[in-house]
Amino acid sequence: MIQRHILLVDDEPYVVRVLRLSLEREGYDVATAIDGHDALAKMTKRCPDVLITDINMNGMDGRTLCPLARKMYPDSSFLILIMTSLTALDERSWVRQVSNAEFLEKPLSPRQLVAKLARHFTSAS
Repeated sequence: MIQRHILLVDDEPYVVRVLRLSLEREGYDVATAIDGHDALAKMTKRCPDVLITDINMNGMDGRTLCPLARKMYPDSSFLILIMTSLTALDERSWVRQVSNAEFLEKPLSPRQLVAKLARHFTSAS
């Protein structure tokens, strides 16, 4: 079985720790970044199978990161999952311009995230 590479981007250490441990327990290879700048630097070394990012972060936010990540690997259609607790519609409209991206509501259940990834990778095979 291929070990899938997940890049997890959030500036909240507790969120990163809980999600990273849950994903690693399921066999995923997980890299973490504290903001968009850190994520892009890690992406120069390896394209993720899934990018999971928060929107609001110090440094480069998720809104800026997502289109840049997509431009970095234009021939890849890796899934982008955007974590947010923001419910305003205007906060969500920009995602329509990023291909293969969807929102995840915070607080995010690690169990729901693992199930979503399993469905994604099953349908992608």
